[in-house]
Amino acid sequence: MAQSGFIEKMDKIVKQHTQLAQDMSSPDISSEQMTEKSKEYAELNPVVEAINNFKSKLNEKTDLESLISDGETDDEMKELAQLELDEIANDLPELENQIKLALIPKDKADEKNAILEVRAGTGGDEAALFANDLFTMYQRYAAKKGWTFEIMSVTHTDIGGIKEGVASISGRGAYGRLKYESGVHRVQRVPKTETQGRVHTSAATVALLPEAEEVDIEIADSDLRIDTYRASGPGGQSVNTTDSALRITHIPTGIVVSQQDEKSQHKNRAKALKILRSRVYEAEQQRIKAERSAERKSQVGSGDRSERIRTYNFPQSRVTDHRINVTLYSLDDFIAGEALDDIIDPLILEDQAERLAEL
Repeated sequence: MAQSGFIEKMDKIVKQHTQLAQDMSSPDISSEQMTEKSKEYAELNPVVEAINNFKSKLNEKTDLESLISDGETDDEMKELAQLELDEIANDLPELENQIKLALIPKDKADEKNAILEVRAGTGGDEAALFANDLFTMYQRYAAKKGWTFEIMSVTHTDIGGIKEGVASISGRGAYGRLKYESGVHRVQRVPKTETQGRVHTSAATVALLPEAEEVDIEIADSDLRIDTYRASGPGGQSVNTTDSALRITHIPTGIVVSQQDEKSQHKNRAKALKILRSRVYEAEQQRIKAERSAERKSQVGSGDRSERIRTYNFPQSRVTDHRINVTLYSLDDFIAGEALDDIIDPLILEDQAERLAEL
């Protein structure tokens, strides 16, 4: 960002902050406007504070440079002024970076809860076992973060794996941290069923969706086709005595969600609609993102689910994230949900760096 453009941007933000303060003091402001403007004002507070600090340092820098260049300033004073000037010169880039980070447009979805979907990919039984490992890893990570992990539906295999697992993860900023997990996860290990000790490669797909509320996406009843059927599989006798399972199709997009985990059709419908709303919301966000991507010909954090993002190598206790070329040799801690931040944090920094470059 050119320095003149940066100063201009800062002045615009300070002016906006001042205007918001004036608007909030108006006797004609409605309660809805007050709520909206108060939130915006509060969000700008730390940015304006950083801007004022930056400008204050710039003014000090100018004054010190004038003092040093003044022929009447004695040598001892010049030496002290130069020390202060050097200190300010070291502080300014960091202050400027803080402001730029604050200027990165916030993704409103980052503060939302998340819908997690894990599916077994190529690799048969071993892929299903790995999918179960990943599902459990996110469950443990959520517990570590103090988030609520609610299992929405799971399709088990005979040997302890899962074909598909869907969960709702509730907690502040859950989606903002977990969204980088979307993609193909590859595992290299000796399967339990392997008798000759050979390492096999399998895969599972992880998708993270921001949990959409009714205010985010409006779905008309006329856009839905709901089919009921008798639940099958584990659950005891009562689960099979009524047509409690249902399949909901969103006609405009063709998105289909099936739910049979609950004995109550009402509860199955509520869970299915929760998942469906998030998938429709995500599809719309991806459409918008794709349009923007076409305009600027690059897209940060596209979350392309066909992309292999990470490899878990058990023989070497190694996990590698291919997007940022980070390798950890603590696979046991990682798969236990203990070391996930060691990769998520660098991914967030990389995302911020690329978005800063766009500014």
